[in-house]
Amino acid sequence: MRALSRRPGHRDRGRFVIREAALRIVVAGGHSAGHIEPAMNLADAVRRLAPTAEITALGTVRGLDTTLIPARGYQLELIPPVPFSRKLDINLFQTPTRLLDSIRVAGAVLDQSGAEIVVGFGGYVALPAYVAARRRRLPIVVHEANARPGLANRVAARMTSHVFTATSRVRLPHAIPLGIPMRPSITGLDRRALRSAARRRFGLRGDGVVLLVTGGSQGAGTINAAVSGAVAALRAADIQVLHITGSRHTVQIPAGRPSDPPYVVVDYMDEMRYAYAAADFTVCRSGAMTCAELSAVGMPATYVPLPQRGGEQALNAEPIVAGGGALLVDDSEFDPAWIETNLIPVLTNPEQIAAMSAHASATGAPDADTALARYVLATVTRERRHRRRAL
Repeated sequence: MRALSRRPGHRDRGRFVIREAALRIVVAGGHSAGHIEPAMNLADAVRRLAPTAEITALGTVRGLDTTLIPARGYQLELIPPVPFSRKLDINLFQTPTRLLDSIRVAGAVLDQSGAEIVVGFGGYVALPAYVAARRRRLPIVVHEANARPGLANRVAARMTSHVFTATSRVRLPHAIPLGIPMRPSITGLDRRALRSAARRRFGLRGDGVVLLVTGGSQGAGTINAAVSGAVAALRAADIQVLHITGSRHTVQIPAGRPSDPPYVVVDYMDEMRYAYAAADFTVCRSGAMTCAELSAVGMPATYVPLPQRGGEQALNAEPIVAGGGALLVDDSEFDPAWIETNLIPVLTNPEQIAAMSAHASATGAPDADTALARYVLATVTRERRHRRRAL
């Protein structure tokens, strides 16, 4: 990439020279893993295409930003969080003041980093970044992972024509369906090739069905209780279980006989590709990132959406369920009896698992990270050309 600058010592002549300059990009997708992960995956893809790119991530102290972003090797700048209260209370009335403060801090980060573009993924961090970028006439690129867009991206989609979504079902102005940026370790995963090693890693048998259970990084009490409560029925059906409880949860599994199939419990998993490779089927929430990853690796699932916020998580799973790649059950209905009646018959039917796996794969979009990165780089390049012409 090239940019114009005045040659030192020759400013009075108005002469300019061409020099190489690294791209300067700010990504805004903090607070939750569902916003942070695609932002980091986009950043990784930019680095692969433009290794000298300077990428700064905006985040807050309230979420997982300070844990996840530095671990990926990116500069993190913190801004005040601006949660939008859904109630008529003091927090709602304080929102304008908090937003203005956050916009001011976000703008300072843009100025200090020399940002040339802002790429936002929604959440508490994104709206201040969008407004600060608009005030500076910087290009804004929006990515919406969820089926129901949040407030920040609904506002931003009216500020810019650079809008991308996970699927064609997402309703936003100017939206182009792209998929969700994911790690190559997930999109390039060969589950069959890694299966034996992955199962040995967790102490699982090499043959037989393995059910993966996860409620995300924080865990899910409903899922944990239902599956652990169905342990007798799962053992009777000779189904192995790899259960990721989440860091805030534990489950008590009664000791079984030596001949019983393994029931492995861990509280956290930092390399999900091994869990995906070991398993044949998953029980999980239906966050946008989870749905995207399972589709990418061809993993059939039972999705148990979070019941909060009008059931918006259910919308993320609907295309996969409609395509035959998953089951969907309300949080209030998911219990040991449902598992015994509805899930175990699927887990003991290899032909049905194989068919659901194929259907799940058909809904995946494995190259979204590279496609979005190329678009961001091309947008910065166009902006630099426009500036050169203006000079």
